[in-house]
Amino acid sequence: MAGAKNHDYHILPPSPWPFLGSAAALLLAVGGIRYMHSMAFGGTTLILGVLAILGVMAGWWGQVIREGKHGDHTPVVQLHFRYGMILFIASEVMFFVGWFWSWFDFSLFPSTAEAVGGVWPPKGIEVIDPFHFPLLNTLILLCSGTTVTWAHHALIHNDRKGLINGLWCTIILGLVFSCIQAYEYAHAPFAFKGLNYGAAFFMATGFHGFHVIVGTIFLIVCLVRAYKGDFTPKAHFGFEAAAWYWHFVDVVWLFLFLSIYIWGGWGATIHAG
Repeated sequence: MAGAKNHDYHILPPSPWPFLGSAAALLLAVGGIRYMHSMAFGGTTLILGVLAILGVMAGWWGQVIREGKHGDHTPVVQLHFRYGMILFIASEVMFFVGWFWSWFDFSLFPSTAEAVGGVWPPKGIEVIDPFHFPLLNTLILLCSGTTVTWAHHALIHNDRKGLINGLWCTIILGLVFSCIQAYEYAHAPFAFKGLNYGAAFFMATGFHGFHVIVGTIFLIVCLVRAYKGDFTPKAHFGFEAAAWYWHFVDVVWLFLFLSIYIWGGWGATIHAG
């Protein structure tokens, strides 16, 4: 039959999304530059850029979902998707390597920065008690890793109810984590600016918090798709990618908790608030 698919590869008709994505990224960059330089319509352009990016993401990923339903995601294509997700997570790991690098550079060589008094944590600073909210958030994320695994195994065994319940539990735990971290930031005994301790702390933990928010949105999309019956025991890469991402977020938090909250604040005065 003319036009029939006789191969296993991801060869699709031309799509407008790459062009629209580039245009949205340009609009976002121009808006960001104009906003930071206090130029006319900078804020408006920035908001339009963000909305354009979100629109492209929704449209493009919606097209990917439709491709899967039409049979374009063959076993070979699904394998390549997995390679792509692995490489994406590897690139995210390198982001965190940068934050950890700065943290350990400051903490292991405090004598190079006179502002910290030659010691780490800096003289006179109070640190967050690692065995208060940080420990609670650690337990929450560990539990969320268990619930997303429960959802995954339920899907593999075609247990739709278990899949939905596991996703709900994971999403709720992710939202609770974000709320607790926001409360912790609001009551932190040090500021972002003025000291490298605060800057390194907020950049490392805040970047992770952003990933938790992204992962929660990822799982919410999976939950909506689960209610629509999109996933099957043999074709569920969208959910699998979300689960991988969530486990990555969990592991990074363990390193943050051990190196920044416990080791990085060792010997300093614990904030009593």
